[in-house]
Amino acid sequence: MTKIRKRGPLHLAAALALLALIAAGCSSASADGGAAAKASTTSVSQVTLHIGDQAGAGAQALLTAAGLISKLPFKVTWSDFTARPPMLLAIAAGAVDIGSVGNGPPVFAAAGGDDVAIVGAFQASPHGSALLVPANSPIHSIAQLRGKRIAVAQGSSADYHLLTVLRKAGLSAHDVTLDNLQPAAGLAALAAGQVDAWDVWSPFAEQAEIQDHARLLVSGAGYGSPYSFTVAARGALADPAKAAAIRDYLTLLAEAHAWAATHQAAWAAVWARATGLPANVMTRAARDDAAFAVPITPAVISSEQQVANAFTAAGLIPGHVDFSNYVDNAFNSTAGGTS
Repeated sequence: MTKIRKRGPLHLAAALALLALIAAGCSSASADGGAAAKASTTSVSQVTLHIGDQAGAGAQALLTAAGLISKLPFKVTWSDFTARPPMLLAIAAGAVDIGSVGNGPPVFAAAGGDDVAIVGAFQASPHGSALLVPANSPIHSIAQLRGKRIAVAQGSSADYHLLTVLRKAGLSAHDVTLDNLQPAAGLAALAAGQVDAWDVWSPFAEQAEIQDHARLLVSGAGYGSPYSFTVAARGALADPAKAAAIRDYLTLLAEAHAWAATHQAAWAAVWARATGLPANVMTRAARDDAAFAVPITPAVISSEQQVANAFTAAGLIPGHVDFSNYVDNAFNSTAGGTS
């Protein structure tokens, strides 16, 4: 029997906004090559880069913790978002120049024809993804999820993780009931027994396991995608001065992530103050969520294409998305690769 995915207000608002932007169409990555090539010789001291972020737990906090925030050679305006899809809509509209997201939101942006491009990639530990059940749940295998209710944030990396988990067990999204819940609501629903399982990322997974004694059914090992991305507005990339600032930003962001991965206790302390979660939760989250900048290679693009294909097959986005049209690898050198 086909189950119905509940759609919350955030999904509806995002969908309407995406439809409004669909006329923007796709731009090829090569269109930005000229500006990116000029970036290395352009002064950025008078540039103001508008960066989308997550208060206390995003790039600004990470750069500050790593001692790199003062090294940004341009001016910055930070805008905080509680979720990544609205951030991408702001980037597509030109209200924000750049921001970091998981592997799900760029696919939805591409499906809407948004004028954005992936300019940076990060590879994280598979332990930053988790499908959880309550401690006393009788569910001990993925096959037992048939007919069950699962909480997940639609369009997120967790959504793709869940789709791959179900598919490998011979199930699909039609074999379960999916509740579209953002992390705080998903945690509450799992603790109250309103859902049978919850798919989520760090630090919410560690919070559920340590504080609510939720049980890990599967992590990201062998499931989902390990990549997250930095996405920029095409308009910003076409401006040589902003493209130069973006190059500098990506370089320092890569350094900050490398610092966090090798100074997990220090980063956990900063992250704990931002989230209000205890040190034991955040220490484990800092370990599970460690990420390193990587060049945007054909393998990375292929991985994200699989995410797009899975969302298309599940009926979550309309039609086929050629993800290579939404990639600009001219900044690969910032991750130790080649442009």
